[in-house]
Order: sequence, then structure tokens, then C-alpha cells
Amino acid sequence: MALTEHRKEKAPQTVTGVRRIGRPDPVARSRGGQRFVLVGLVLASAYSLFPVYWLMIAATKDRVGMYQSNGLWFSGWHLWDNLQQVFTYEDGIFLRWTANSFLYAGVGSLGGTLIALATGYGLARFDFPGRGVVFACVVGSFLIPIALLTLPLYLLFSAIGLVDTPWAMLIPCLINPFSVYLAKVYTEATIPFELLEAARIDGAGEVRIFFSIVLRMMTTGGATVFLLAFVNTWNAFFLPLTVLRGEENWTLNLGLYNWTGKRLESGVDVTSLVLTGALLSIVPMAIMMVAMRRFWRTGVTLGALK
Repeated sequence: MALTEHRKEKAPQTVTGVRRIGRPDPVARSRGGQRFVLVGLVLASAYSLFPVYWLMIAATKDRVGMYQSNGLWFSGWHLWDNLQQVFTYEDGIFLRWTANSFLYAGVGSLGGTLIALATGYGLARFDFPGRGVVFACVVGSFLIPIALLTLPLYLLFSAIGLVDTPWAMLIPCLINPFSVYLAKVYTEATIPFELLEAARIDGAGEVRIFFSIVLRMMTTGGATVFLLAFVNTWNAFFLPLTVLRGEENWTLNLGLYNWTGKRLESGVDVTSLVLTGALLSIVPMAIMMVAMRRFWRTGVTLGALK
């Protein structure tokens, strides 16, 4: 009886209106993080797409609407007239510049990607004297801004007679230290030593291993390297401005820049043509991004299955 009374005296007393704080709900925490990330992505997308939106609006205007209307909304529809003028102005030189950009960015990036994958694979899976020094040189090379290398490249190409030729643009595109670094990192993450040893035991040579096994497993990394190199070459400005002289070898960026300068020299306003050409210049990069999606999806799925 005394024990029962003692237990009643020690019984905890509840205070009305007071609630114990428990552990945070992980579901609510994840929802809050998702909302924060979603808001950040929306803001970043709006910031990135706003110039494209303005460019699309400006490409539909004529010269009068360009200066006398709201820059963020339509003022008539003159897109087809602007496109016709772009393709016919100066005997269709815009098409020649487009072909040159595809040549420099496409061929140069494709060859540069193959060289980068081979070099990255060699640095990641072969041990040779001076390997650390070579990798240090690769890392130090892509830390140097490309603008600082423009003048040395011009002097080099001028000495060997390559100025104002397609080779002055293609050769720098074939050598990209940052692509080599990406290829090395991706090789270390996706190519196991055991697979290479099994192929060597079966009698496969190093060249066959690289083209038959390594390249197929590095589809995602190769697509990333190619796309980055393509965008960098397509948007290049200082290098073509320095090493290309004749209009027939210019890139799109250099040609549109020349059209902009004509307003100051001859008094002819070609602003609408420049903006329409700038809109057309981003279409290949958008198509390239969409086309590369299947390589990323295939590479991720292949890694998940393994």
C-alpha cells in the first residue's frame, strides 16, 4: 500500500499547453530542400533564357520597330524578311560563315575528342616514367586562359605559313588539355583494371582494346568532351579574329562582328540582320544539346546495369 502511494506521488505531472519537440520529419525536410532547389533552378533558368527571349523578340522586328517599340514585346512580324536578307546579304556570305563554323567546330571537336580520350586513357591506365609530370603539365595548361595563347599561336602559324587557312583553327581545336583531364577522370571512374587484363589475356592488342572496349564504355564521357569542345570552338572569337583575315574563312561570330562595325563605317544599319544571324547561330548548339541526350542516357543506363 505504501509502495503504491509512493508511485502515485512520483508520477510525472503533465503541463497543459506544453508539447515536447520531436525529431524533424525527414519527409518534410526533403520537401523543403526540393522547394529550395526548384526555386533556384527556376531563377537560374530565367536568368539564362532571358537574353534568348529578347533575341527572339528582336529578330522579328524591322529597323523602325527595333528602336521605337518595347524591347520585350513584339512589334509586327518581319522574321521571314530578316531571314531572307541574312541569307542574301553580300551574296550569301552568311552561309559560308556557317559552313566554316561547322567545319572548325565539328571536325576539330571530333578529332580533339578522340585525342583527348586516348590521352586520358593512357594517363589513367598506363604507368610510365614522367607520368606525374605530364599530368601536371596538362593541369597547368588548361589553367592558362586561351586569350593569352592567341598571340603565340599567331606568331607560330605565321612562321609556318598557316595564317588565314582552316588549319589555323583546326590545330588548336585538336589539342585541349581540359578535355584530356576530363577523359582521365572519367576513365578512372568507369574503366576497371580487371576488364583490361581479361582482354589482354584473351589476346587483344592495346589498339583493339581502346577502340572496341574503352571507347564504347566512355560514350557518356566522350559526348561530354565533344559537346564542351564544340561549344567552345563555335563561340570562339579572339583566335579567329587573330589568325583569319579573308572573309571566306571567317566564322559566324567574326562575320556578325564585322557586320556590326559596318554601321559605323558606311552608315548602313544592319542591326536587324546581326540579331537575326545571332539567333540562327544558337540553333546548331541547341540541336547538338538535344542530339547528345541519348548518349548520356545510354551511358548512365549501361553503368546502372553493370
